[in-house]
Amino acid sequence: MTTKKEVKDLIYKVIGAAIEVHKQMGPSLLESIYHKCLIHELTLRGLNFKSELVIPIEYKGISLESDLRCDLFIEDILVVELKAADKVIPIHVAKLMSYMNLLESPIGLMINFNVTNIYEHGQKTYVNYRYNVLDDD
Repeated sequence: MTTKKEVKDLIYKVIGAAIEVHKQMGPSLLESIYHKCLIHELTLRGLNFKSELVIPIEYKGISLESDLRCDLFIEDILVVELKAADKVIPIHVAKLMSYMNLLESPIGLMINFNVTNIYEHGQKTYVNYRYNVLDDD
C-alpha cells in the first residue's frame, strides 16, 4: 500500500517536471506540446506512467465503450490532467474527478501551463476521499 509520504514525494516530482517544462517552453503554447514535453521529462526522471489512457467504464458487470482519455496516469495512483487555458473551470475539475473515480485513484493533479508561475498559480492537487486508501506515513 502507498503511504501519504510516497504520494507527496510523487506529486513533488511531477510538479518539478512540469516546472522544468514550463521553464524551457514558457506559457502560451498548445496543451499537446506541453504533454509531449512532460512525457519526455517524466521519462528522464524515471517515473512510470501511462499517457492518453483510455478510461474504462464498468456498469452492472459489463464494460462500456469509452472515449475518455486521461492525460497521464502516474505510478498507477496519480491522475494528471493538463491544461493550457486562461483559467481552470469547473468542467475541467469534473473531468479530473471523473477520471479519478473511474480509475479508483485517491489523488489527482491539475496542471495549467498558461500561467507565469506553475508552482504558485498553475497546479492544484485534488483528493478523492471515495478511494483514499493511503497509509499514514
